[in-house]
This record gives sequence, C-alpha cells and structure tokens, in this order.
Amino acid sequence: MDVIFISPGYPTEMPEFVRGLSMVGARVWGVSDQTAGALPQMAKRHLAGYLQVPNIFDEADVVQRVRQWVGRRHVDRVEVLGEFWMLLGARLREALQIPGLTMAETLPFRDKEVMKQRLDAAGIRTPRHTRARSEVEIRAAAEKIGYPLIIKPIAGAGSSNTHRVEDAKRLEIVLPQLRGVAEVSVEEFIDGEEFTFDTLTCHGKIRYHNIAWYRPRPLIARTNEWISPQVIALKNVEQPALKAGVEMGQQVIDALGFRDGFTHMEWYLKADGEVVFGEIGGRPPGARQVDQMNYACDFDAFIEWARIVCWGRFEGRVQRKYNVATIFKRAMGEGRIIKISGAEQLRREFGPYLVWENLLPVGAMRRNWLQTLVSDGFWVIRHPELSTAMEMADRVGRDLVLLARGT
Repeated sequence: MDVIFISPGYPTEMPEFVRGLSMVGARVWGVSDQTAGALPQMAKRHLAGYLQVPNIFDEADVVQRVRQWVGRRHVDRVEVLGEFWMLLGARLREALQIPGLTMAETLPFRDKEVMKQRLDAAGIRTPRHTRARSEVEIRAAAEKIGYPLIIKPIAGAGSSNTHRVEDAKRLEIVLPQLRGVAEVSVEEFIDGEEFTFDTLTCHGKIRYHNIAWYRPRPLIARTNEWISPQVIALKNVEQPALKAGVEMGQQVIDALGFRDGFTHMEWYLKADGEVVFGEIGGRPPGARQVDQMNYACDFDAFIEWARIVCWGRFEGRVQRKYNVATIFKRAMGEGRIIKISGAEQLRREFGPYLVWENLLPVGAMRRNWLQTLVSDGFWVIRHPELSTAMEMADRVGRDLVLLARGT
C-alpha cells in the first residue's frame, strides 16, 4: 500500500496521521513545500520518501511535479487532511487515476454555499444563507436575511475572518475587513450552544463519532482576548439532548456521499431544542481534538483512520470513559512570556486527571491570539463526571495565568 500524503509536517497533528499510516503497513510518500530538514522527527521517521515543491498552493505545478516524481510507480491513495489542500488532493487523484474524493465530491466540503445548497435539497435545516462577492452584494444579502447575521469566507476554515454583524452600522465597519476575501457567505445568526459531530466513516457507515462542546462558542472566544476557550469532548454522546444532532450528522454524511475517513461537523442546539447545521469538513478537527478522542476512549484514532483509508476496516474498541477538556491559554500582556503562575497548585489538586501540558515556556514570544485557537498553549484534563471536568476546566481558565512583557 503506497500513500501520497500532502503536508506531512503541518498542521501540527499531521505527523501523527503519517505514523498511523506507517503503523498499519503503508509506505508513506510526503509532499509539501517545507524543507525535508524542517519536518518533525515523527514525520521523518515514518515517511518512505519526500518531495519538496516550491509552493504547495500552486496546484497545477504540484500535480505536474508529483506525476514526474511518481513515474511508473503505483500509488494506491492520496490523503489530504489540511483544509486548504483538499482540492489539490482531488486533482492528484484524478491525474493519477486513484480512488477517493473527486473534484466534484470535494467541492461541497470547501465551498460553504454549495455545501448548504446540497443539504437544503436534502431537507436538512441550515441557516438562511447566500453567496456574496462584493460590498454591494453583501449589503443586499444582509437586507434579505436580516440582522443579526454572520459573514464568513466561502472557503474558510475555523472561525478565521468570521464576523457577527448586529446592524447596518456594524456592517459598514466590517466591510473594509473583508476586502481581501474573494467570496463570503452571508448567513442567519443562530443563537444556541455549539457542538461538533466528528466521525470516522468506513464505506459510508459511521463507525465512531465524537461530540465536543465549545465553551463558549468560537465566535465569542475569537473576539474576547481575556477568555480561555474550552473544547470538551463529551463522554455521554447518547444523551437525549444530543440525539437530534447525531441524527442530523448522519443525514449530512449521507447527503454528501462521504465514504471513508474523518469528517468534522459543527452544529447548533437552540434553546427550544431545534438543531441547525453549521458546516462540515472532509477532514479531522484541528486544535488537537483527535488527541481528545484518544484520551476520552483510550484508543488510537490516528491508527483507526489509517486502517480505514488503507484497508477499509475499523478495528477500534470504543469505550467512552472520560469527558476531556482542552483549555487554551492566552498570555496577559505583549512580548515574551515572563511568568506562569498557578500551575503547581493545579497539578497537585488534579493529579492523574491532568493528562497533557503544552504551554509556551518562559522566555518564548507569545503568539497572536487572533490567528490561532491554540494561542500560547493548552492543558488537557479528563474526568468521568462532566460537572467535575467543567469545574476543573474553569479552574484552569481562571487560576493558570501566563504573563508577557515587551522587550
């Protein structure tokens, strides 16, 4: 089994997927514009070969270079788990005549309007929405849909460049910020709790699903620097309050014809119990949420994904043991991190329920919190009881403090 893997070193989770492929017996051939020396050690250890291209976003050039690199060698799969290279993966499959998502099948996972049109046709509740390519079209869409509304890039990922607009005055403030975005989706704002529905799907059948709860919803976390955002993978995914969301997730998979691999969906639960679709990616969630799944069930989702895409089998033993909370931290101040306080006390109190610490060290420059959910690092805790997990997560948000100061 020979697998071409696009961007084996970035985002940060990708080396784990390369490891998964290697562990199930695949030879993994990496392609990216990183230098070979810059690849993480895990990726290097599990790659059979590597092709550096000048620009991974130049799809036509990458396809040509990969075809020359492959030559007469047989390739079984092309795998792409980074949002922005999914269409590249589809082009490579078609050029090399390899099974998997085609261009037509990939488009709904990248174009939010095509996505929602497909789901509208299937009778799935989506926010009222329309495509807009200019300020004139955005204003017209806002008038039609009504306020409050959400404006987001058609081909975006996560909540980057996403804006809530309460009224026409706010719209005029937001419009200049969108001038570098070719197309946007203007959508009805849905007021409710926001969850994920993440799946490992094999031959079109969901073999494992994860539901994570955003605290608070991403748009709020993205616009308030003081917040330590939380993502909680829930132990009890069969609870009645989530049933309609699970059913909708299955309907979305069926409507889009997704067959093998990871998907990541976001959806809303309104106060009246109505569930509303948000969006779906034909890829795993980011921000270390696959690791959350592993901590929740004590299994290896990276390997199970690889087994599905290589051999068409899922062999994981899913035992939902824990609620798992990832708490992302943002340093107070600007410049270099000069102090981390509260960690020792929390370590003593949490004991074995603290399973992963991944903070920037003292002396490191803090990151731009507007550009990354991971921010200046995170802690991961897990506990069988949701109320206890939430209390512990809130303690991390409040009592673990990173201070930064300019140099």
